[in-house]
Amino acid sequence: MNFRTLDDLTPVAGKTVFVRVDFNVKVVDGRVLDDTRLAAALPTLRELADGGARLVLASHCGRPAGAPDPAFSLCPVAAALADLVGKSVRFAADCVGESAQSVVDELGDGELCLLENLRFHAGEQANDDEFAAALAALAEVFVNDAFGTAHRAHASVVGVAERTAESAAGRLLERELEVLGGLLGEPARPFVAIIGGAKIAGKAATLENLLPRLDALVLGGGMANTFLAAQGHDLAASLVEPERIDLARTIMAQAAERDTRILLPSNLVVTNDLDDPTTIETVPVDRIPAGSMAVDIAEGFGDSVAELLADAGTVFWNGPLGVFEKPPFDRGTVAVARAVAAGAAYSVVGGGETVAAAKLAGVADRLGHVSTGGGAALALLAGAVLPGVAALEEGA
Repeated sequence: MNFRTLDDLTPVAGKTVFVRVDFNVKVVDGRVLDDTRLAAALPTLRELADGGARLVLASHCGRPAGAPDPAFSLCPVAAALADLVGKSVRFAADCVGESAQSVVDELGDGELCLLENLRFHAGEQANDDEFAAALAALAEVFVNDAFGTAHRAHASVVGVAERTAESAAGRLLERELEVLGGLLGEPARPFVAIIGGAKIAGKAATLENLLPRLDALVLGGGMANTFLAAQGHDLAASLVEPERIDLARTIMAQAAERDTRILLPSNLVVTNDLDDPTTIETVPVDRIPAGSMAVDIAEGFGDSVAELLADAGTVFWNGPLGVFEKPPFDRGTVAVARAVAAGAAYSVVGGGETVAAAKLAGVADRLGHVSTGGGAALALLAGAVLPGVAALEEGA
C-alpha cells in the first residue's frame, strides 16, 4: 500500500483542510458516553492545527437514513472535542451549503469546525457526485483519518479525495494500516488469532486469508458452535449457522493440512433462557441438554487459551467469546482479555464489541494496538482493497 501521509503534503499554513474523522459515538442526553474515538483523532488534528491549517471536520454518526434526525446530531460531539483539544470547535448546522460554508469562512489559522452528520444526506452513502463535490468545495486539502469507514466507498471517503488538489492519510489511519498490514507480512511467531462473535458470516474471508499465516486459531462465541456442529456435536438450542457448516469443515481440513492448531471449547456454559435464566451449568460439548443454549466458554477453555498465549509472539483478537454483555456470561471473554494482556506477545484487538470487552476487563491500556475499525480491520485482513486507502495511493 503506497499511500500518501501527512508527511507528503505541502505546507498547510493558511489552507483549509477537510478531515474525515470517525466520530461515530453514542450520545445520551447531550453527552458523549465514550470519547475514545475523539481522542484517537487528536494527533492528526493537533499536527495540522499547529501547522496553521484551518480544519473542517466531518463524520457520520449512527444510522439516520439519509435525512436529518436530532438524535444523531454531532453538536454534542463538538463540545466534547473542544474539551479534549483545548480550544473552541465551531459547529455547522449542516455539512454542505451556506450554513457550512459560512462557518468554514470564519475559521482562522489553527482553528477547527465540525460539520453536522454526513448521513443526514443520502448522497453520502451513495457517493453521489453532486454531494461529494459540495463537500470538496469546502476545502483545498483532504485528510482521511477515519479507518472505521475506509472500507466504504462513500462520498466523504472517496469522492472528496478525488476532487481536492492534495490528499493524505492522517496519523490514525496510517498507524492502523501499518499495524494491521503487518499481520499479513512477517508477524512475530507463534502467530495466534482469537476469533469470536456470533457468526462466521462476515468473517469467512478473513479466516480463510489469515489461516495460511497462523500457527494457531482459537474459536469461541456463537461462531464456534458452527464448528462444533461440523464435528458432529448437537448444540441443542444454541446459535448455529447450518449454511456455514461445510465452510467450517473446509477451514478445519485446511488447518490440519498446514499443521495449524485449532482450539475449540470442549466444555460450554449453557442456560435455558438468556434473559431470565433459571438454570446455568457447565457441560461437555457432547452433552448439551435439550432446549439449552451455549452462552459462554467454560473456565477450563480460558485456561487453555492463556497457556497457548503464554508463548505467542503475535495475537490478533476479534469478537467476544460469549454473550459478554449479559453477566455472568462475560466471564470467559474477560478471562481471555486478561490472558491476551498478560502475555508477552504483541497484541492487536479489533471490533467494537472486542474493544468494549477489553475495557470491561480493565486491560485496554495494556494491549499493543486497539483498532478503531472492526469491519475495516476484517476487510483489510481478508485481503480486500479498502476504497478509502486506494483513493490516497500515489497516482490515484
